[in-house]
Order: sequence, then C-alpha cells, then structure tokens
Amino acid sequence: MRILVTGHLGYIGTVLTPMLLERGHEVVGLDSDLYRRCTFGELPSSMAGVLNIEKDVRDVELEDLAGIDAVLHLAGLSNDPLGDLNPSITDEINHRATVRLGALAKQAGVERFVFSSSCSNYGAGGEDWLDETSAFHPVTPYGVSKVDSEKGLASLASDSFTPVLLRSATAYGASPRLRFDLVVNNLVAWAFTTGKVFLKSDGSAWRPLVHIEDISAAFCAVLEAPSDKVRGEAFNVGNTEDNLQIRDVAEIVSDVVPNCELAFADGASADTRCYRVDCSKLPRTLPDYAPKWNVRRGAEELLETYRAHGLNLEEFEGPTFQRIAHIRHLVESGVLDHSLRHVAR
Repeated sequence: MRILVTGHLGYIGTVLTPMLLERGHEVVGLDSDLYRRCTFGELPSSMAGVLNIEKDVRDVELEDLAGIDAVLHLAGLSNDPLGDLNPSITDEINHRATVRLGALAKQAGVERFVFSSSCSNYGAGGEDWLDETSAFHPVTPYGVSKVDSEKGLASLASDSFTPVLLRSATAYGASPRLRFDLVVNNLVAWAFTTGKVFLKSDGSAWRPLVHIEDISAAFCAVLEAPSDKVRGEAFNVGNTEDNLQIRDVAEIVSDVVPNCELAFADGASADTRCYRVDCSKLPRTLPDYAPKWNVRRGAEELLETYRAHGLNLEEFEGPTFQRIAHIRHLVESGVLDHSLRHVAR
C-alpha cells in the first residue's frame, strides 16, 4: 500500500515508518518537523528514501492525498503541558485539522484512515476498569481534542472509507525523537542522571503503559486488517497487565537503574489523570497482534540508550529535549510564530 504518515518524524513516527517499510509498504511522510533540532542519536537509514511533504497538518491540500491508499495520522501537539500552552491552538491542530484531513482523505478516495488517539480520553476515570465503551472524562485540552477528533472521524465512516481510532496508553521506549516528558522515559532519565527516581506527583495515580514498538505494531495490524473488522472501531492499545500506579513504575525503575533512590518533588500531590484500561479488544479482534514489551524491559532498553548517548541532566531537562521549553524557545527565537507555524525566511 501507499501510505501517508503524518508526523512521521516524531517520537512514534520514526519507529513506525521503518516498520512499515520493512513490511513492504511505500511511505510518504508529512511533517512540519518542529523537532528537527531534537534528534537523540540518528534517524533510521531506511527513512532517507521516504518522500517528505514538509507541511503543517493544518495546511494539507487535496493533491497531497493523490494516490494514497491509507493515512496514518500521528501529527499533533503531543502532550498535556504543550496542549495547555494555548488551548485554542491545540483544538485547531489536534481536532479541527484532524477532522478536515479525514474529510479530504475521504474525498480523495483514500480507503483507510487510522487515527492516533489516546487513553487520555478517559482522563479522571478513577480505579474502575475501562474499555472502549466507557465514558470519556478528559481533564486537559489535549484529551478534549482527542475526544472531539474521534467523534468527527467516526461520522465519516462509510462502505468506502474506514476510519479506525487507536487509543494508545501512555507511551514509553527509545526513539530518535525521544520524549522525556513521558513517565517511564522521564523516571529512567532522572535515575540515570541524578541517582534519584524523581516523582512530581504522589505516585498514587493509575496509568496504562505501552511501548512505542507495540503502538507501531498496532497501526500495522489495523492497517492490514479486513475493513469489516475495524471500520469505525476504537481500540485501546497497550498491555492490560501494564496498568500500574506511578509509584509501581518508580519501584521498577529503581530496581533497574543501579544505585538510585526514590524522591518526591516538594508539594507532590495526586494527579487528576487516573485510569485503568482494558486493552483486550484489539488482540481479540486481530489475533495476530500481541504486545511484546513490558515496563521493566522498556526501562532496561532506556537505560542502555541513555548510557550509549551519555545523557546528562541539563540536556534532558533543558530546551533541547523538553518539548514545551523547546517550542517556547522556537517562538522566542522567531523560528515559529504564535500560531506555531514556521516563519518564512
């Protein structure tokens, strides 16, 4: 298939794109490449031959979708603090541009549209187990944008157009465009660079967790599945066994990283984002899909990656790799305008 991957140069995209290429698909990328200055290591060599449409997702045109069989839509503002920076821009990029892209894809004759949604939709879900039929309780602009996008895309489903909604758990794992704001990645980084597993909350909140390779494999699975099995469906993506309280994650990290201790930020309190998610629907629907990672193995991978890179505290907490600080730096430097578009030079 000829596949358009939006956000192919991001945290998940730089892992998913090589996987698609290995499976024999032709990939076209579309990415404004906000994080080109944040590469952690090198991009996979296989990505050198991928056609890149360097464009803001808000500016996609019908001709960008010519000859495309499927769209895998990853692009967007990718975390809660970044979404909080300007909620109206978050809605513009994450919601309205997503639904517009879906409508254009349908108009262009694209057969399948796989959306990177989030378990953040469940938000303040509490300690009860949640599945794909559970109510949404988003607590951030980011979560709201994902809920609104799902509703808009689901309305586009037809016999000739198959939207699929992948609600990924909180991601972790090594990537050339590594995100240090994600809990497992962050805790291993703190432990490695300071000798402390540093919690910014009281650690009581529940969170489902999933490795980015398992997310990428889920995209491949629903991309290649028969349409009648996935059309208009939402799937939680993760390993049900890896629903953990944050303090449990901290204990795993402290066990994996030698000579570190657990520490709490001053005034640490409970996180309002708390949810436990049943992820059994996807492997039940598509038996060839099965998550391969767990948090302990992911922490070990991250530790090896940080060692190889020689990661230091200033690097991962500074404006190079901290997403919100990096975006603010680009705006202050005149690289981006206040709508987060690149400024013409």
